[in-house]
Amino acid sequence: RLILTSVRAARVSRAARLRKRAFREADGRFLAEGPQAVREALATPDSVVEVFATDEVATRHPELPVAAAAVGVPWVRCSGAVVAHLSDTVTPQGVVAVCRMPTVTVADAVPQGARLVSLLAQVRDPGNAGTVIRVSDAAGADGVVLSHGSVDPHNAKCVRASAGSLFHVPVAVGPEPAELVATARAAGLTVLAADGAADTHLDDLDPAALARPTAWLFGNEAWGLPPALRALADRVVAVPIYGRAESLNLSTAAAVCLYASARAQHA
Repeated sequence: RLILTSVRAARVSRAARLRKRAFREADGRFLAEGPQAVREALATPDSVVEVFATDEVATRHPELPVAAAAVGVPWVRCSGAVVAHLSDTVTPQGVVAVCRMPTVTVADAVPQGARLVSLLAQVRDPGNAGTVIRVSDAAGADGVVLSHGSVDPHNAKCVRASAGSLFHVPVAVGPEPAELVATARAAGLTVLAADGAADTHLDDLDPAALARPTAWLFGNEAWGLPPALRALADRVVAVPIYGRAESLNLSTAAAVCLYASARAQHA
């Protein structure tokens, strides 16, 4: 098979437009870059449309073209310039998959009987959002919901930061933050809001409280959770700082909180 070298080729142009949110939403597709993301995408039934990859990637990761062939996904051999055109990174990883955007509702991500859920209220940074999705997956969460006004979870940087977890855990884009809290409570979840200025520390919660079915509510990186939203939570909790750091960033704080619940629930 010939190697695709033109960034103006029709199939390359169709894929490249997915770098913009409006086209992702119009086409119902998004890009997943890097061996790990592509591997997880190919392992998800009916997820991948086609894969663009350099021969170098096929040599270093021979399992990827084999996996694509096993599920009937076209493996498009292309030049580094084509992959770079589809990538948003300074150093492209040599492989990009065009994926179908899953239809995930808030009810899918916050089902009745859920034990652990992450709610992101107007989180704008794609790296943070992707990392929270990854941590939620690792902690065994049932789902993640990003409120209206949050970053698109299918943003290329968010997909990359999730390291494949976007394909493991239901991720929904939901309504206004206050409605997310109401939805979580209706599903039988206790809502714990993470806020660095809270008087109650995570260490103050007894294991029984942490073991309850819980929705953790995380706010914007810059301004956190507004008072009206904090007031809707059952408890507002801060991660204690024992050293001299002023604070933790969103994704790190989320990891501490989610794992505190996961440990208590699995004890």
